[in-house]
Amino acid sequence: MSNSVYKVIELVGTSPTSWEEAAKNAVETASKSLKDLRVAEISKLDMKVEDGRVTAYRARVNLSFKYVTE
Repeated sequence: MSNSVYKVIELVGTSPTSWEEAAKNAVETASKSLKDLRVAEISKLDMKVEDGRVTAYRARVNLSFKYVTE
């Protein structure tokens, strides 16, 4: 088994419909510029409220990917 190093970054995804969609948006957006994504962990869920109504769901996601030096 080879040695590996993984980097963890924190992202905040948003969605007008759900926390699941917010988390999915964060991961899918990150996947466009990061390679070898490994694990996504939701660390916090919250909502944006305007005039007494929920206007957005937000998911804070810790995302790991393999760190490669070349």
